[in-house]
Amino acid sequence: MANKSGYVGSIDQGTTSSRFFVFDHAGKVVASHQVPIQQYHPHAGQVALPWHEHDPKEILSSVETCMNEVAAKLETMNISPSELQAIGVTNQRETTICWDATTSEAFYNAIVWSDARTKTIVHQLADAHPSKSRDCIKDKCGLPLTTYFSGLKLRWMLNELPSVQEAAKNGTLRCCTVDSWLIYHLTGGIKGNGRFVTDITNASRTMLMDIRARTWCSDLCEFFGVPMSSLPEIRSSSEVYGKIAAGPFAGVPLAGCLGDQQAAVVGQKCFNQGEAKSTYGTGCFMLFNTGEEPVLSKHGLLTTVAYQLGANATPSYALEGSISVSGAAVAWLQKNLGIIDDVKDIDEVAGAVPDNGGVYFVPSFNGLFAPYWRDDARGCIVGLTHYANKHHIARATLEATCFQSRAILDAMNLDSGVKLQKLRVDGGLTRSHLCMQIQADMLNIPVGKRVMAAND
Repeated sequence: MANKSGYVGSIDQGTTSSRFFVFDHAGKVVASHQVPIQQYHPHAGQVALPWHEHDPKEILSSVETCMNEVAAKLETMNISPSELQAIGVTNQRETTICWDATTSEAFYNAIVWSDARTKTIVHQLADAHPSKSRDCIKDKCGLPLTTYFSGLKLRWMLNELPSVQEAAKNGTLRCCTVDSWLIYHLTGGIKGNGRFVTDITNASRTMLMDIRARTWCSDLCEFFGVPMSSLPEIRSSSEVYGKIAAGPFAGVPLAGCLGDQQAAVVGQKCFNQGEAKSTYGTGCFMLFNTGEEPVLSKHGLLTTVAYQLGANATPSYALEGSISVSGAAVAWLQKNLGIIDDVKDIDEVAGAVPDNGGVYFVPSFNGLFAPYWRDDARGCIVGLTHYANKHHIARATLEATCFQSRAILDAMNLDSGVKLQKLRVDGGLTRSHLCMQIQADMLNIPVGKRVMAAND
């Protein structure tokens, strides 16, 4: 930051909403705005595997709306948008967009990280590999073959969409995660000097980046059939990518980018080897800083880049355990079962009983992620008796995230050889004091919540 009177902005594009914040030099929120985004579930109830999509145009327009609303709020405080020293981007990871370089129009909706339509491709690629294993490319990219990551979503679009096939043939195909889509358009897009870049943390979630060389890997691109020319330039997490091209913040440098969970690692200051954070949002994601060398998991975890703070800086790596459904299970209680009137009521309803009454909930709506990686798993509630009621189901919902987090932490301790002493937490579900107390009791270590709340 240039001076102590300056401000910085943060774009937070998540699974359920987009937000924009402006912070002062002390890290205090000066102004913010949030816009929900529409969730699309094609073929709901008609296919065994859940499809989940977003409209790329809506993703961009929701961010622009948030920025415009915040600019208006700043004006009422006699703060000029030009006083911002920089703006950063954090985004839902793995969510994948394909678009045309000549028009900047997306060929199809963004396929969201939780979408499971690529299960068949997972098995086809694993069976075609000599190892016959889902870990067949893990040594190169740090990730198992699973529906979660971007490479398979790109493969599906290349298989199923003639327009994507044609663009690949013509060399006009652009494949990216949400960060690249936003940065390109915010820096001018097709009408200006739009920068087609991604940061190293988002690149590490595609299955196309060599986790050690930190470059796109020709072998991995060939494995998935993705043209390397269609991929953005990989940059560090902290450098100037370009300047905002239009709107109230025009001219402000766009100078930072991290996938949302890696952004939480930085925000929680987990800069030392052995420190970890867990974000309890739509899903739950625990990252454990392993230092300057990647650690390949033997216990079902992911190897990912945690951050690289500058083009010439040495990156830090992390082990990650990902849970696909966490806060989303609480929302399901409200929207699908009507057990709670509002997600904020979960503590009151779940806290009305001293225990779960023998009821257990496995919210594997789209399979189980780490450390199990079972795409054939489906949600179930077991242990129901005449004694069980909505309070036991609500409590079991909170415990479901805590049980899965315990399994991930046990795997992290085994892989790293270091027993975690404290877990730093953030995300919307941390508003549930009951959930965080259950988590601390289950892990038998302190769970420290950050001061600033979060929604996604």
